[in-house]
Amino acid sequence: MKDVRIDRRSFLKGAATAAVGVMGLPCIVPSSALGGAGSVAPSDRITMGSIGVGGMGTNNMRAFLTQPDVQVVAVCDVVEASNEYGHWYKKGWQGEWFGREPARKIVDAHYADKTGVGQYKGCRAYVDFRALLARDDIDAVCITTPDHWHAIPAIAAASLGKHIYCEKPLTLAIAEGRAIVEAVHRHGVIFQTGTQRRSDQQSRFICELIRNGRIGTLKKAITTIGANNKQAPPRDWRPMPVPEWLDYDMWLGPAPWAPYHKDRCLYTFRFGFDYSGGQTTNLGAHAIDIVQWANGTDHTGPVEVEDLGGEFPEDGLFTTATKVHFRAKYANGVELICRTEQDGPRRFEGTDGWIQIQGNKLTCHPESLKTSVIGPNEIHLYESNDHHRNFLDCIRSHRETAAPAEIGHRSVTICHLGNIAMTLKRKLRWDPEQEHFVNDDEANRMLARAMRSPWHL
Repeated sequence: MKDVRIDRRSFLKGAATAAVGVMGLPCIVPSSALGGAGSVAPSDRITMGSIGVGGMGTNNMRAFLTQPDVQVVAVCDVVEASNEYGHWYKKGWQGEWFGREPARKIVDAHYADKTGVGQYKGCRAYVDFRALLARDDIDAVCITTPDHWHAIPAIAAASLGKHIYCEKPLTLAIAEGRAIVEAVHRHGVIFQTGTQRRSDQQSRFICELIRNGRIGTLKKAITTIGANNKQAPPRDWRPMPVPEWLDYDMWLGPAPWAPYHKDRCLYTFRFGFDYSGGQTTNLGAHAIDIVQWANGTDHTGPVEVEDLGGEFPEDGLFTTATKVHFRAKYANGVELICRTEQDGPRRFEGTDGWIQIQGNKLTCHPESLKTSVIGPNEIHLYESNDHHRNFLDCIRSHRETAAPAEIGHRSVTICHLGNIAMTLKRKLRWDPEQEHFVNDDEANRMLARAMRSPWHL
């Protein structure tokens, strides 16, 4: 698949109407205001833009906003401002406002407080990500959009030489992931996938135990993912008027045109197959990523995948799997089981023992594994204790991040394989080197998604 062809003239065309807020270059925040031992001069600062500032996007933006060597200068979202995001697990976003205007105000208020001035207006807000990317004063972007809006902005950013932090799941389809990897390599930018468990000490320790043979030869990995956490609208749902605060056509973007309903957008995009792979990719991207790490298969994948009883809605607005259950098998004999089980354990079984984590509680056999020490001559995996900080440090050192594009692509590929197998209800053979199904044209047609004009890769 080809990378996005960026026409700077078309980017700039209409930028004035796509941008909201103050005009001109960003205000310079003095180093003394940013504080901390790591403060740097404005000339050596990483300037960032945030594309997608809903709940998770705002969390990511805040994480970068507090870094002493970063200045956030732009935000972008098709939502102007909305408090309809609802609950997100146990954190509770009910009634909170998200969108480009709340995000812009957060940035300006942060720097106003840091500089001690009464008012700061240095952050611009955009509706169209292309207007943000057209700015040559932005070094890096954070992409936290719905899944169907990951590949196009990521490839566009790479082609313009901007470093990229992109939330998981990396893509909506397998072919998009390979296109992102190729664009990142071609343009030499730094990329971090938002699979934050790669920067978690406990996850790293478990994988190091397994990679160093503490449970013998790994034979099976069981991953569990939570069930859908939103109530589907009635099957006889009716279209709704598009709210004034939403650019709905831009929200749909490359996805097929469909009538607006509040449960199609915001957080509940997660349960529409045109925009997401459901909990299979949402939660599976984290869980399966750690299996890849433990198995030493970051740059490859399984050779076989089969449905074990996945279930999908028969009709209605929500179309992703309501029950996930599939099995994948690697060339080294390791078997991966992924299934829906609320708050269920993640378990690794070997010839000489096992390791299980449920919540944050680690259990294992033998018990001595908990205090095992990885020796200096054993396998030590990539060490990162802060996913956002790791991204910034790698921009400065120009080394690979904890979760580069290839790793993010390979992990979510298994999630996509699971969705395809559960849809087709049969065992499929997969070639991880060529990234296609063996002798199965029907399955291979599901490796990519058609895109609504004028959007394309």
